[in-house]
Amino acid sequence: MASYSGSDFYCDVAIPHPDLLDVVLENQRVLAFHHTRPFWEVHIVVVPKSHIPSLTDTSPDDAEDLAALLAAVKEVARGVEQEHGAAAVTTNLGAYQDSKHLHVHIHSGGRRTVG
Repeated sequence: MASYSGSDFYCDVAIPHPDLLDVVLENQRVLAFHHTRPFWEVHIVVVPKSHIPSLTDTSPDDAEDLAALLAAVKEVARGVEQEHGAAAVTTNLGAYQDSKHLHVHIHSGGRRTVG
């Protein structure tokens, strides 16, 4: 996949073009796919299709999207845990968040080497 330099990869690329990704799960509200630049041996990202800037920017209006996101995270994490014996679930906030769209990382295994 080509390099991306914008601020919301998910709204700009992933959600409108899931055919460019290795999709794990997709429904009306959520998209889960293998990270395009994985940091761990197994690295999946789950995003709501609605633009929500981050976990700390949620409101009661986001309840259905958050419920769908959490259900997808649970399903994908369960699969990773069953296949690999362990899974971690994380999200980033503030300066740690490269793409300003709520997203959850599900990962397992060691860190990948770069280069």
